[in-house]
Amino acid sequence: MSTNPEVIAVEPATAGMWRGTLARWCPQYATHAKILNGSLILLIGSVFVSLANFGYNIGVARLLGPSDFSHAAAAVTILMLISAITLSFQLICTKLVAKEYTVEGKAAVYQHLMKRAWSIGVGLGVFMLLSSTMLSSYLRLSSPWIIVLLSVGLTIYVPLGVKRGGLQGTCRFRGLAWNMAAEAIVKFIGAIVLIEFGFGVLGAVAAISASVIFAFCLPDKARELRGPAVFAAAAPVGEARQAIVFFVGQVIISNIDILMVKHFFRPDVAGLYAAIALVGRLLYFGTWSVVSAMFPVSAEDKTDRPSSSLLAIPLLLVTGMSVVFVLALAAFPTLVFQSLFGSHFPTNIGDLNWLLSMNAAATGVYAIAVVLITYEMSRRIANTGWLQLVVSGLIVLGIMRFHASLLEVIVVQQVLRVLLLIAVASPFIKLWATAGRRVHEEATARY
Repeated sequence: MSTNPEVIAVEPATAGMWRGTLARWCPQYATHAKILNGSLILLIGSVFVSLANFGYNIGVARLLGPSDFSHAAAAVTILMLISAITLSFQLICTKLVAKEYTVEGKAAVYQHLMKRAWSIGVGLGVFMLLSSTMLSSYLRLSSPWIIVLLSVGLTIYVPLGVKRGGLQGTCRFRGLAWNMAAEAIVKFIGAIVLIEFGFGVLGAVAAISASVIFAFCLPDKARELRGPAVFAAAAPVGEARQAIVFFVGQVIISNIDILMVKHFFRPDVAGLYAAIALVGRLLYFGTWSVVSAMFPVSAEDKTDRPSSSLLAIPLLLVTGMSVVFVLALAAFPTLVFQSLFGSHFPTNIGDLNWLLSMNAAATGVYAIAVVLITYEMSRRIANTGWLQLVVSGLIVLGIMRFHASLLEVIVVQQVLRVLLLIAVASPFIKLWATAGRRVHEEATARY
């Protein structure tokens, strides 16, 4: 570095010239940049996670065959249901850590939630262990050891949510992306290796638990969260209830259709639908990266009035991603489907092109609704999570009533998701219309 004082004086001014200019033209430039950068980092990470998760599902299905794969899929479904608790802790930790002003306060929130997560995680693990025989019989699993192995991972899975919430709440998006990617990659590689060594479905399930343990033990740079804490922070009851309601509704909306189709349709048709649903989940996982970047930035904004610019960028990104994804599927449906799943899945049941596009469109509509729901959750104790929970129940009832074809199942979900989007968007549209009318009246009065 130069020791010339003139050079030292000029360098920071030159480096900050463009940032200063942008900040004058757009006062919230730094906030927008944080959301965009975070979204990009998490989106890149989600690509690796999605590829690894697809690799796990496809690799396990091809190596084990339909029967044993159904046992591994049941284990994954149980993990997805428990993820409602894990993601609730992550959301609460993200919001409360982001809202704290001091490092000591952030550490107090993190450490308090970590203790609670461990108590719930151990309770879940013990429950799964004690009920392994009963659950294995109910789910018709090949061995109770599937539940026993899964219970080890479930014990760690809830604390992992707090760890990721700490990374997200301090806007360490790169560390969060690496953590999620590491879990998915270890699960994929571990499953393939263990199955090839002859452990079969037990190897596939053991890889799930091993990946969760690895992700929790992975070092991170959020050391200040494990440092001295000033006070014993406790999550407000409303915050916890809000997060649980939101993620329970999300888990049901995102997963219940696969279980119900498996009940109502033949195994080959249910397998085809599961593959179609996995394609749609690829879009949702990508859009969730935008939501994950927006949430802590919005939560740490202390202004009382909602910021339309904070919401505009995530909405535009999610809408754009959804449109591009749906158009790509509509243009190259068979190429995309067979490239992912090969010739093992039948493509002669119904109109595959229409089913793929309709399912992706329904996923995109729901992703836009989730942006609005999580934005409102980041600002206050919102009731939109309860509305989502009601819609998830209506989806269950709708599929029970209308399931003559796969298209009917998708249409039921699409109609209810559109109604959910209209319901959660109505307050924002009304707010923006009122603000626009006020600006127009002020401009008219001025002239």
